[in-house]
Amino acid sequence: MKNTAQQYDSIIAVCRKLFVNKMKDYGSAWRILRLPSLTDQIFIKAQRIRSLQENETRKIDEDERGEFIGIINYSVMALIQLELGVVDQPDLNTEKATALYDAKILMTKTLMEAKNHDYGEAWREMRVSSLTDLILQKLLRVKQIEDNKGKTIVSEGIDANYQDMINYAVFALILMGHAEPVTN
Repeated sequence: MKNTAQQYDSIIAVCRKLFVNKMKDYGSAWRILRLPSLTDQIFIKAQRIRSLQENETRKIDEDERGEFIGIINYSVMALIQLELGVVDQPDLNTEKATALYDAKILMTKTLMEAKNHDYGEAWREMRVSSLTDLILQKLLRVKQIEDNKGKTIVSEGIDANYQDMINYAVFALILMGHAEPVTN
């Protein structure tokens, strides 16, 4: 049995490093983005992945890996925005933003571990293209919930959908072979 928690941590370490470096470059400019803008940014990434999976020719020499990392980081930003709300000016330093990032990832990993236990790691038998489609489906659900002003009748909320997108993207990266064990 592969060590899912360790592979998950390995993927997140790469995503977190990029998040921190972008915070150093750009600050928390992303804090001005409303949730629909973050949702649309994730949608662009997921659509590009799907396009890369379906098209034989590529005009830009990039693969799906960077797009899945983007989905993870933008989804974490969305979870932070859900908690803190949108601001008119960047208001987080790198240390505070990273602490919030870590808290959202811990919550999301805990959800993954519970679901992974209940589903018996079924995702390991899935295709990366199916995980891409599930992310796109989650995005369409989020867009509908946003159009409904955040109200749902019987469905889970926006936060659960962002968490699922993070976990599906991590699973895709693991299946693509981008999860080397973390060593101390």
